[in-house]
Amino acid sequence: MTSELSKTRPWCPFCGQNVGRATDAATRKMNEFPVGRCQCGAVYTCDATGHNVGAAIVETLVYACDDNADFAWELIPEDDYLTGRIENYDEREHQVVAKKNLDGRGVRGVLYFVRLHTDVREIAQRIKQKKDDVVQHSIPAELTVDRVEIEPAPDEKRVRKKANKKLVKDLVAAGDVDSLVALCFDDKKTLRLMQRLLYDPQEENRWYVAWIIGSVTARTSTREPGPVSELLHRLFEACSDSAATPWGMVETIGYVIALRPDIFGAFARHLIGYTGEPSTCNQSLWAMAEIARVRPDLIRTMPFFNLFHFLKDSDPQLRGQIVRLLGMMNANEAAKQLQELEDDSEEFTFCLDGELVTTTVSAAAKLALKEIEKGAQNE
Repeated sequence: MTSELSKTRPWCPFCGQNVGRATDAATRKMNEFPVGRCQCGAVYTCDATGHNVGAAIVETLVYACDDNADFAWELIPEDDYLTGRIENYDEREHQVVAKKNLDGRGVRGVLYFVRLHTDVREIAQRIKQKKDDVVQHSIPAELTVDRVEIEPAPDEKRVRKKANKKLVKDLVAAGDVDSLVALCFDDKKTLRLMQRLLYDPQEENRWYVAWIIGSVTARTSTREPGPVSELLHRLFEACSDSAATPWGMVETIGYVIALRPDIFGAFARHLIGYTGEPSTCNQSLWAMAEIARVRPDLIRTMPFFNLFHFLKDSDPQLRGQIVRLLGMMNANEAAKQLQELEDDSEEFTFCLDGELVTTTVSAAAKLALKEIEKGAQNE
């Protein structure tokens, strides 16, 4: 292994993105370790020696709770937050070293990560803002509301199954998500075998497989988000390869993010880059619409005004997809342009829960305008 290959930038175990160097917190208080924050919402601390992981764990959790230690002690691992760690970290060079040794110098650092579930994070932020006794006493009650459901841990005494092409293909065809989830925990290559099923000449089959993969990863990622992050990286790389046909890739990315935006929402911003390619434009607009259905804020952070020209595209497929997207994100900025499409009777198709549905641009425009009007009334 060359020295270049043995060193990598540290990454977030939840979303797979590179993370910056940890720095001293603005308010030190009990902090002894440098801290950092990933774009996906995870926070981390750096223990340069690797000998004080216990203290680093405590400080990371408290830091994630906006320095509210009382709130942090109320939280339950996995039910309220996920943890991860990156070992062999060299703080001096800000890199992970495979051989625990760099130029004769031992490397033992650890980056410890904590990612609160979305509802818990919101509670922590509200408590920080109010800081009164009434809110402090309501913490246990608030934690029981809309808690993210974590996939149960597999039985350690179980007989592990081996994944193979035929088994995975049969389970996907049967729509047996429960068995596929269990198989993912037993054999890490299950996701790769599912990904191979995307190479199908039948478009409806590719959409169905993408939906199954999204349904499976939505559950497995609550306990093991790392393999799903790796899957997303593989899919994005495949989409960027001009020599490859991205069959089912963008569709799968859309479902994975849309069904688990609390963990993988940071990946959404990359989708807009695929709207400029004919082979991925339709799927990219659909994927952003699916994400906007549950998290419109993720799409609004993008330069979505650059997509308005699709409203006048000659292809009804693209006109229909952008109309759905603008409706899902309550884009009142485009209300006038949407009204002009209320008489557009041409048809287009989109995927809903793994099945292709046909409708007209007119029907989509009217529905989008209703969503925008409803959103304006709720403001």
